[in-house]
Amino acid sequence: MDLKLDPDDLNTCVQCGLCLPHCPTFRVTGEEAMSPRGRISLMREVQEGAPLTNEVIESFETCVQCRGCEPACPSNVPYGHLMEQARETLAEAGEMTPKWQRLALKPLAQPKMLEFGSKALSVANKFNLVPSRLGLPSEIPANQEPLVASGDDVYLFTGCVMDAWQRDVHRAGQRVIEAAGFGVTPTNDLAPCCGALHAHAGLTGETRSFATSMISALADKPVLVDSAGCGAAMKDYGRLLGTPEAVAFSERVFDIGEWLAQHVDRLPEVTPLDLRVAVQDPCHLRHVQKVHDATRVVLRPFVREIVELNDDGLCCGAGGAYSVLQPDLAGDIRDRKVAAIDAVSPDAVASANPGCSMFLGNAGVPTVHPMVLIDSALRGTIWPN
Repeated sequence: MDLKLDPDDLNTCVQCGLCLPHCPTFRVTGEEAMSPRGRISLMREVQEGAPLTNEVIESFETCVQCRGCEPACPSNVPYGHLMEQARETLAEAGEMTPKWQRLALKPLAQPKMLEFGSKALSVANKFNLVPSRLGLPSEIPANQEPLVASGDDVYLFTGCVMDAWQRDVHRAGQRVIEAAGFGVTPTNDLAPCCGALHAHAGLTGETRSFATSMISALADKPVLVDSAGCGAAMKDYGRLLGTPEAVAFSERVFDIGEWLAQHVDRLPEVTPLDLRVAVQDPCHLRHVQKVHDATRVVLRPFVREIVELNDDGLCCGAGGAYSVLQPDLAGDIRDRKVAAIDAVSPDAVASANPGCSMFLGNAGVPTVHPMVLIDSALRGTIWPN
């Protein structure tokens, strides 16, 4: 089967194995088929005519797409793009991403439908009808106040699930940006979804459609993103669409911490929160955007102490929808992350991605977005409130 992969990209992998320690699924299973090297070998075999078996499909489906292998690779194998293309081809052929999964993703681009679904989940949670192993938040807000624009210096991308379930993070981020002296326009319904989860699922055509709509809707000013996964997807629009407009758009997308690090001197000096904070780097902030150091720059003036985890940025297992689709593997991966957190005994864990914070929080880890901590310090409140 032709997976539509570039042979040169496939042949970049020399099977050295330096990726293995950085792959979460290999770490918890020890199986070659659960490693980047093994998955690339399977891609090559299928592309060259080997049968597409259930074992091959399982190997691809169980990849978290954390891309932790990429910084470790001396040959610069574009593993993430290879996996996305393989999944897209298989999804188009009906070999991956079943109808129920496609239907589950539909509400993400429909704010009213997503709001209704979130309220239904909120009710289900109250009656303990949602299995905890799925990693969904214990509390999903049923009603939230809308975000209101305060100016037009920057956009704050609000997105889909994060806006429905963690709008308080957007609100905190907006206040922090405003404290630095900038007016903020929340995107709200202008750009309801970035398409990151669709690309992970192989539905890249839908991601391209979302990208085209967003580029048309958001005028020429910085777009700040407080979700690492969304930011990584939006910074990839230039490659995904291959147009000058898409490239220009991607160049003005910034993680909110990345952008604030350039303006941290404009934030007021306040008494830091009396917290010892461990920073958990979301994979798409560390391995894809490569701007994770900015989190430390903006957070350092506002907490008593920052401590590092001794796991070299290994994935937490959330992986967008991965914790729902592969709960057992995701749980095993999370156990390693929780052990690394417990080893440094922090008061709080700062994570700049909603999936990570929800999945870790579901395991009892006191996880919070860095913007929430900064906002608490600026307002002189105590976290948690």
